[in-house]
Amino acid sequence: MQVKEQIKILLIERKMKLRELAEKLTELTRRKYTENSLSQRLGRGSITYNEVLAISSILDYKIQFIDISNNF
Repeated sequence: MQVKEQIKILLIERKMKLRELAEKLTELTRRKYTENSLSQRLGRGSITYNEVLAISSILDYKIQFIDISNNF
């Protein structure tokens, strides 16, 4: 699943619109985001890891790395 689909699912779960996420992301990062620019970045897959971390924080989620080297 692409990051765009994952974030859309999380937005639905939080009952939040992409526009609202863009506004909160702008407040948090002090960088201007619009609904359109965020949608384009998600669509192109050009969103940065730091932006994903900020989005997860806004949506009250955390990113976790799980060691799968010993799982079969």
